[in-house]
Parts: sequence; C-alpha cells; structure tokens
Amino acid sequence: MASSLAPPAERRPVTPPPAVPARPDRRRAPAWLWAAPPVLALAVAFLHPLALVVRESLAPGAYAHVLASESFRDALLTTVWLAAAATAGCLVLGFVLALVIAFVPFPGGRAVARFIDVFLSFPSFLITLALLFLYGTVGMANGVWTDVTGAAEGPFHFLTTPWGVLLAEITYFTPFVMRPLLAAFSQMETAQLEVASSLGARPLRIVRRVILPEALPALAAGGGLVLVMCLNEFGIVLFTGAKGVTTLPMLVYGKAILESDYAAACVVAVVNVLISVGLYALYRMVSRRVGA
Repeated sequence: MASSLAPPAERRPVTPPPAVPARPDRRRAPAWLWAAPPVLALAVAFLHPLALVVRESLAPGAYAHVLASESFRDALLTTVWLAAAATAGCLVLGFVLALVIAFVPFPGGRAVARFIDVFLSFPSFLITLALLFLYGTVGMANGVWTDVTGAAEGPFHFLTTPWGVLLAEITYFTPFVMRPLLAAFSQMETAQLEVASSLGARPLRIVRRVILPEALPALAAGGGLVLVMCLNEFGIVLFTGAKGVTTLPMLVYGKAILESDYAAACVVAVVNVLISVGLYALYRMVSRRVGA
C-alpha cells in the first residue's frame, strides 16, 4: 500500500545527441572555374585579335606616318561630321515620329510601332540598296523625270555625295532613337498631359515643358548609340559608292585590302576604337547625370 503511494520517479531530461558539423562538399567547383570558360572564349575571340592589331600598329614609324598624312586627317574629319550630323538628324526626326506614334492616335499605329522593332534587324546595306532604287542614277525618281520631261538624264545624283551617305544613315539609324523614346513615352502618366492641356497650354508648350524633360534620358541613350554606330559604319558608305567620301572604316579597308599596308590599317583601326570607346564612356557619364 505504501509502495503504491510513493511519488513517481523523476524523469531525467533526454539530451539530444551532439550535432555533427556538416562536412564541406568537396565536389562543388570554385566560382572561378565557372567563369573561366566564358573569359577564355572572350579572350580568344576578341582580346587576342585586338592584341594582334595593336601589336601590328606598333611598327616603327607607323603612327607618325599615318597621323601626319592628309588622308587620315580628311577621313577623321569626314567621319566626325557625318556621325555628328547623322546623330542630330536622327534625334530630331526620331523625336517627332515617336511623338506622332505615341500621342496622335491613327489607324495602324500599333503596327507601325511593331515594324520599328523589325526594322532594327535589317542590315544597313538593305536600306542603302532601297535608296539606290529610288534615287540612283537609273532609279525610279530619275526614270520618272526623264519620262515626263524627255531629258537625257534625271537631276537626282546626290547619293554619290556626302549628302547621300548622310540621308542613308539618318534613314537607317532613326529607329534606334525611336525605340527608347517609345518605351519612355509608354511609361508617362497621361494625367500630366491632361492637366497641362486643361490649363490652356498649347501642344508645343506641352511638348517643351512636359514631354521633352521626360524624354531626355531616352534621347541621350538613343543619340549615344547612334553616334557610336555612325562612327563605325562601313556598309552604307561602301554601297552608296560616294566618291571622295572616305571615313575611318573605309580608310582601314583601303589600307589593308587595296594597298596591303597592314601597319597603317591597324593604326587607323586603333584610333577608331579609341574614339568609339571614349565616346561610349562620355555617353555613360551623360546618361547617369541626365537620369539623376
């Protein structure tokens, strides 16, 4: 009886077994091993050829001979003014066209906006070839002129001049400005435009005071891209057959292929790369400040 009234025995707490530290997975490859293949592929495909070009340009007297030549100075001046003029034309024309597509409703507006995306994939020589069919020496415009007037030849011969190259570059590169502009306009709040319109602001004032400040980052992005691409454009100048229009890429082609002067061609190529990289760095700096 007494044993049945005895207090129950105290239960000792069960302590869990000590945790076994996890062993490091020795089969996991280090991070640098995953980065090695793409870095190696980049070095073989890009850095090694670039190093060969730089080494070839370091031939004795190559830089002094090329930089002092009149052909290089003329090519540099032609490249710079063509790129600057084409960029300015693309900015103006692209801004106006993007405004119309984004804010002026018309049938087929969405189809036009989608066509711009497709246009970006076209090669530059295709646009130049289309302009040759329209305004070339035996193009449609000259053919209509001779049929109507009975003249021996038409008046349109500007495609073989610097103005023809400028027209082709503006035609081809304008969509590269329109694409970021359309993306920026699609994110704008229409309430701002409605408030400005209700306060009596005219369309030009709305564009200048409301739309343009919002479009500055997109304009900077598109303009910087077009400027760098125009500096390195080769196909448009070659297909227009413009006489006397020699840009830096055309000078590289002439020195390497026509004259077999590879050292001079590499010097011009290095200068072209340095200008492009410098402009890209300037574009990044301006884009950050405009975006801020």
